[in-house]
Amino acid sequence: MAVPRLLIDQTLAPGAEVALDENQARHVGTVLRLELGDELRVFNARDGEWRAAISAKSKRGMSMRVEGFVRAARAVPDLDLLFAPVKRHATDLIIEKAAELGVARIRPVITQRTIAETVRLDRLQAIAREGAEQTERFDAPEVVDAVPLAKALDGWDAGRPLIYADEAGDDATQPWGGASGRAPPLAGVVANLQTEKLALLIGPEGGFSPEERRMLRALPFVKPVSLGPRILRAETAVIAALSVIQSAWGDWR
Repeated sequence: MAVPRLLIDQTLAPGAEVALDENQARHVGTVLRLELGDELRVFNARDGEWRAAISAKSKRGMSMRVEGFVRAARAVPDLDLLFAPVKRHATDLIIEKAAELGVARIRPVITQRTIAETVRLDRLQAIAREGAEQTERFDAPEVVDAVPLAKALDGWDAGRPLIYADEAGDDATQPWGGASGRAPPLAGVVANLQTEKLALLIGPEGGFSPEERRMLRALPFVKPVSLGPRILRAETAVIAALSVIQSAWGDWR
């Protein structure tokens, strides 16, 4: 059985005593069912990963003693994910998979066709943290409050290209815009980018409105791309696009 990992915000050093917060103590004691002397791996993006053992356990809390260094921290690519929140289960899945796939920041955006305009930031942050603990990365993605799409783009850093998944064509008389005006395939666009930082934008289930599409295509830093001939659910689009980006530009190479 793999030794559990726990993201610790406190300083990690040989012999350090680390007190767990209430949620961590509950997870370690109730979910993982660990007892005094049991071992964990503790980590953060500053101090790397360390071996630790439970040194105290009571109804009031739990603490660990840091015992030995395992490995230095390694950063994920400088990759942002912007997505329109969908139904709760699908949004949870997007956060979980974005953490697993090495996204640095997660930025929910409200579009004209967004289904769920209210998101619980604390819940999404907890899911991102769990994803970091399960996938051998050293930090949890930063998750920020949802903002309108136009506000997210206002003052955008032009040095960070925004990959925009555009499933529509230009023919207003045809379903999903027909075949004209389609964006080029994602893999080719990403492979030709020369940048150290990148962002991905995935829209809501109903797609972006014509007004939003015109706005996005007019911005010089936006790179419209196609995710193929089929219309994907939002969570599928996130997973598919991040996989291609990490293999062509990120740390899968």
